[in-house]
Amino acid sequence: MLRTTYSPPHAVDLVRTLRPLGRGKFDPTMQWEPGAVWRTIPTPEGPATLHLRQRGAEIDATAWGDGERWAIAQVPELCGLGDDEEGFDVSANPFLQGSRDRNPGLRIPRTGLVLEMLIAAILEQKVTGLEARRAWVYLLKKYGVPAPGPAPAGMKVFPAASVWRMIPSWEWHRAGVGPDRSKTAVTAASVAPGLERTMQLGRGGAEVEKRLRSVQGVGIWTANETMVRAHGDPDAVSVGDYHLPALVGWALVGEPVDDDGMLELLAPWAGHRARVMRLIETSGFAKPRFGARMTVQDHRKH
Repeated sequence: MLRTTYSPPHAVDLVRTLRPLGRGKFDPTMQWEPGAVWRTIPTPEGPATLHLRQRGAEIDATAWGDGERWAIAQVPELCGLGDDEEGFDVSANPFLQGSRDRNPGLRIPRTGLVLEMLIAAILEQKVTGLEARRAWVYLLKKYGVPAPGPAPAGMKVFPAASVWRMIPSWEWHRAGVGPDRSKTAVTAASVAPGLERTMQLGRGGAEVEKRLRSVQGVGIWTANETMVRAHGDPDAVSVGDYHLPALVGWALVGEPVDDDGMLELLAPWAGHRARVMRLIETSGFAKPRFGARMTVQDHRKH
């Protein structure tokens, strides 16, 4: 067990900052407490469990497992260290400025773990959140490593790339993952070392996106969903999302827009477009509920 106390140089709201890393209330890799979070981490040095608790302006961190040193060393970036807000100005937009004022500790985390974030995004391709989370929970419960230390019961560590490559077709089927997504996940796992090396290129950007999209089946949406979490890219925009353009449109101009319209609305904040998205999501704003919804499909019946 290792312990440390991190004193960030800026305000940090621990739970809201890390919330985008979770995949639903039953996610076996994350558990939430008031002002605290448990997270399992597949570090390069082995599995680890990390517990973070906010105590005023400081964050107490405790880690267990073979990867405990790596997990502790990653705490500052996980809490937003290096997330540069310079040049980010929303003062001309009362809605965004209001959200920013209410959430002064909102940062963009950087996990430093590409395959974990990429496979999670692959499972979310072109399906509902319910389907994606169901698949994530099934596969992690089945193939994940038991969380080291005194983690809450049932927590698991994301499996190694070698495990993902060997998952049989019938288990993907039971998880409700169709052949296209399962093939993409296996392909990503087969080039995992190269994917992890993209962390050396910084906080996302065009070259990182290009390398992620070199994996067959990974498009712009999946690449950007990965970069904003793994690399901490403050400008990643998930073009092709079923809900986001309408959410951005309703929040910023009071009407739905398409992908092109979303990019036009976000253009004034180039370099910080993911930060704008985070402010909209954290504001609690919800677009009007009408129109068609995506159909939940159960691939396990076929």
